[in-house]
Amino acid sequence: MSDAIDMLAAAAPPEPPPISAELERELARLAPIAPRRPLRQLVLLAVASLAYAGGLLAVLALRRDLDGLPIAWIAGAGVAWLAGFVVPCYFALVPKPGAMLVRWKLAAAVAGVAAVAFVALGLAVHPSVPGVSKDYGWEHLLRGHWCMWLGLATALVPVVIGAIFLRGALPVRSRWIAAALGAGGGGLGGLLLHMHCPIADGPHIGIVHGGVVAVAAALTAAIAPRATDRPLR
Repeated sequence: MSDAIDMLAAAAPPEPPPISAELERELARLAPIAPRRPLRQLVLLAVASLAYAGGLLAVLALRRDLDGLPIAWIAGAGVAWLAGFVVPCYFALVPKPGAMLVRWKLAAAVAGVAAVAFVALGLAVHPSVPGVSKDYGWEHLLRGHWCMWLGLATALVPVVIGAIFLRGALPVRSRWIAAALGAGGGGLGGLLLHMHCPIADGPHIGIVHGGVVAVAAALTAAIAPRATDRPLR
C-alpha cells in the first residue's frame, strides 16, 4: 500500500484542461473598476435631485395659501420632508464605516418608518387658510390623484441616480435597499408637494402626499433590483 501511495505522490499532476475560447474572451474584457465613493455619491444625488425638484417647483409655482399658513408648520414639515429624503438615501447608499455592504436592515426600517410616519403626520396635522386652501375630504379624495403622479415623477430622479450608483454593489438584500432609495425619492416628492399643493385637508395630505413615500418605496423595490443586481462591465 505504501509503495502505491509513494508512486502516486511522485507522479506528475495531470495537465489541466485548456480554457474555452469564451472564457478567454471574458478574461480579455476585464478592466479595473474604480471603487465606489458612497458619501460623494450621496452628495451628488442630493444636489442633482434638489436642483430637479427646485426646477419643477419654479415651473409649477408655490402654493397660493403659503402666506396664510403657520410659519412653524411650513418650516417644520419642510424639514421633516427633507429628512425623509436624505436619511433613507443615506442608508441606501452609505455602508457602515469600515464595511463594504450597505446596512440593509437599517435601510428597510427607515423605509418602513418613513412610509407610515408621513401618512400619520399628514392625517394629524394639516393647517389651512379658509377661502384660499382647498378641501377635498374623504368624499373627493381621488380628485387629488394628480399629486400622487407629481410626487412619483419627482421621486424618479433620485431613484434612477441611486440605482446607477448601486449597480453591481448589492450582492444581497437589494430589494430592501431599493425600498429605502424609493422612500427617499418619495420624501423629495412630498417636499415638492408640501411647497406647491394648496389642498390642505387631512386625507389628501396624509393619504396622497404621505402615500407617495410608500408607493415609491414599493415600486422601487419591485423594479430597481433589475438594474442594481446587474454586474458592472
